[in-house]
Amino acid sequence: MRKLLAVFTIGLLAGHLDSAQINPDRTTQPAFEVATIKPTAPGEQGGGVWSPPGIGRYWAKSVSLEFLIQTAFNVDPNQIEGSPSWLSSDYFDVEAKPEEGVPLSREQLRPRLQELLQSRFHLATHYETRMKPGFALVILKGGPKLQRTSGDRPPGYRVYVGPGRLEGMNWTMTYLASILERPSGRPVADETGISGSYDIRVEYARDMEADSSLPSLFTALKESLGLELKAKQIPVQVLVIDHVDRVPTAD
Repeated sequence: MRKLLAVFTIGLLAGHLDSAQINPDRTTQPAFEVATIKPTAPGEQGGGVWSPPGIGRYWAKSVSLEFLIQTAFNVDPNQIEGSPSWLSSDYFDVEAKPEEGVPLSREQLRPRLQELLQSRFHLATHYETRMKPGFALVILKGGPKLQRTSGDRPPGYRVYVGPGRLEGMNWTMTYLASILERPSGRPVADETGISGSYDIRVEYARDMEADSSLPSLFTALKESLGLELKAKQIPVQVLVIDHVDRVPTAD
């Protein structure tokens, strides 16, 4: 189940917390026009998510409330604090539709999903900064090997971000650090001191590929970019759960 959800959420999660107010006034916060959320029936666990941008509908089958919070607030599990034990073990089915004319991009989905969780589960949260084990992205001795961006691609343009390869254009070092959080398994802070934007390409051995001819992620960063991930305690912004109901209300 976890592997399945990881596939569906890779495009939704970027390792950064949203900067919007956590529990805003619901009279001004975007909300789904129609939405149902109910516990998954016994024996029906093992679903997924269907929410391609532009379709105007969000559908999730047999997903945990932890997963829904991750999606709504754009956080990884290690960025959620104060979770009750059942947050990742109780499963729900969700069907939701925004008002007419809203294609439901990722940016449009998140505030509506936040509102749904706040109204149905009475979810209350706040942000805190805490020190956690992570990595600092630093310059390797000998200097960086970076190619300045050429062309007019938008900031953070992705060619490919997934297992075994990171490739994109017009990336800042802060953005690269955020992208490295998922493959490294820990939060990453940019401590390079490098400004500007660059075209990035890094190929590395996927997990469990012991016989791969490619280097590990850590070695690939050194060889391709002249950068290093150094383990250390770093400040991480986390989403703290103050309250959440286990059973959603009907409306």
